[in-house]
Amino acid sequence: MATTSKKTVRGRAAPKLAKVSRGELLTLVDFVRYAVSRFNEAKLSFAHGTTDPVAEAAFLVCEALHLHPEQFEIFANARATAAEGKTIVDLIHQRVTTRKPAAYLVNKIYMRGLPFYVDERVIVPRSFIGELLESHFGGDGEAGSLIDDPTAVERVLDLCTGSGCLAILAAHHFPNATIDAVDVSKGAVEVARRNVGEYGLDDRISLHRGDLFAPLGDTKYDLIITNPPYVDAEGMAALPPECRAEPKLAFDGGADGLDVVRRILRDAPDHLAPDGGLICEIGRGRELVDEAFPELPLLWLDTEDSEGEVFWIAAGDLG
Repeated sequence: MATTSKKTVRGRAAPKLAKVSRGELLTLVDFVRYAVSRFNEAKLSFAHGTTDPVAEAAFLVCEALHLHPEQFEIFANARATAAEGKTIVDLIHQRVTTRKPAAYLVNKIYMRGLPFYVDERVIVPRSFIGELLESHFGGDGEAGSLIDDPTAVERVLDLCTGSGCLAILAAHHFPNATIDAVDVSKGAVEVARRNVGEYGLDDRISLHRGDLFAPLGDTKYDLIITNPPYVDAEGMAALPPECRAEPKLAFDGGADGLDVVRRILRDAPDHLAPDGGLICEIGRGRELVDEAFPELPLLWLDTEDSEGEVFWIAAGDLG
């Protein structure tokens, strides 16, 4: 079905993959099992929309067959055609030999069940903020709601927007809001513009290329969302090949990982409405953030897959 790739990965020989003969793999589950074995054998890293080899294998199989990931179980025991099987195995081999994130191979990632276009111009989205918009901004009166009425939110800012996925999710969650989305990367803004257009949100989401708040003048927002670069120097040196395939600019947070975060917290008060707030993802840097800003009453938020990697702070507490 597929021939062995002769590419190299970062100067080292790529793994050799045996040819798969026609008829050896039949059902979708067969292809997932084969992929998981190859992924484990190659010691791949997973942190780009899927967190384990089984989920990633199912994602690639579904994309090859033009199925939504949620449809995998329905067709798990269905047989792929010979042509479909070749496409699937080719994708599996590309994932192993290139060590590129799976999302780049198929130019797609899902967040909260919605598909977004991605390529090497943007980091592969995997922010926890999308889940938090649903769990903490529901307006149903439940404990933990940070904004009581989502329909009352009129202005939202997405800093470091990348592919624009968080801006789009915010547009869906805050139906009356207009949204500004900013990124310093020209390529990222181009990708975000494509996604915004595909969701028909050009009239509600304005894209800006620039450095954080610089393109926004004195505009004030009810909510600021940001997933900025926050990897420290030690972490940058230890990034797996999958992450090194992504834009360095989207990761590099300086020596301690807080260079961009400091600037956001410094300037956010000038751009928040009195009753507004900031939600910021910081990865596993909570201890550093707490040490750097002991005077700030940060509220750390958890999701199904994270603990204390995102904080919230109200405008009044920023000074």
